[in-house]
Amino acid sequence: MKRFAIYLIAACALSMGAGCTQEQQNKISRDIQNWTGTNGVLEIYAGDKLVRRFIQVDKLSTAMGSDDNKPRPYRYGYGVLDENLNWVADGNEKKVYFEISDYASNYLFFENPR
Repeated sequence: MKRFAIYLIAACALSMGAGCTQEQQNKISRDIQNWTGTNGVLEIYAGDKLVRRFIQVDKLSTAMGSDDNKPRPYRYGYGVLDENLNWVADGNEKKVYFEISDYASNYLFFENPR
């Protein structure tokens, strides 16, 4: 499994050096993250106050329409709701599904620094 990831990263590095556009490089990077996963954190704010935190988020996905296959105005994902905001998935905190509107500007998604 690790060997495959190393080969994939090497292939991407070679293709980046072979004249890929920035957009193509970004897509390759996102594809690698989708395959390997990300230990992401999603924080939601009300003004300057943190009100929700989801930890162990693999990725945020854009919803697509069933019939027209067009992107919908929200993102979704799965993560552990960190109810007490202590950065730990405690025994009573479970993995849940969540959605975020594209029109919301009160959230941050980032790789877990811990």
